Amino acid sequence: AMAIGTAGFTAMLCVMALEEGGVTPDRGPVIVTGAAGGVGSVAVMLLARLGYEVAAVTGRRETHDFLRSLGASDILDRAEMATPPRPLETQRWAGGVDTVGSHTLARVLAETMMDGTVTACGLASGADLPATVMPFILRGIRLQGINSVQTPMSHRRAAWGRLAAELPMETLDDLTTEIPLSAIVDQAENILAGRIRGRTLVDVNR
Repeated sequence: AMAIGTAGFTAMLCVMALEEGGVTPDRGPVIVTGAAGGVGSVAVMLLARLGYEVAAVTGRRETHDFLRSLGASDILDRAEMATPPRPLETQRWAGGVDTVGSHTLARVLAETMMDGTVTACGLASGADLPATVMPFILRGIRLQGINSVQTPMSHRRAAWGRLAAELPMETLDDLTTEIPLSAIVDQAENILAGRIRGRTLVDVNR
């Protein structure tokens, strides 16, 4: 449960929000930003397992094979997606899971297809949203915020039930690194420097 953590729970909420928004695998590819992180890696894994074509965004070339092993069918460079977009770009995505915010989220919105849904659950690149209303009023897309803290209990049970049934535990083990409590300061520095992929599990008894 702690390997899944808040990040995995949030990823499941994002997937459920895409489904509630009518984003099905036959609608087209789905994009996941910050894909090598905690939320992103679990989102890639869940979406791929559910039959979606997943495009994973990362700035670290060394994570490409890792993301493909989780089920990503395409890898996009973070710099490309962080470029400020025009109000509308070519339609590429049926939906998206964004953990980054700022120009990246603006570009995902500008590239989302008619009637698509994009979930926003992070601000790794910034809390701003330098976008226009054009994708909303001309393509009818939905931007769905994800708040894992105040999720109603019924929705929590549904999300954890689906994680138990749909998350491949052997893959979760592969993307989880266990460390002792004594190593947490060094690991925090690695996280801030962008050298960590997947999940970090802290054994507080060591």
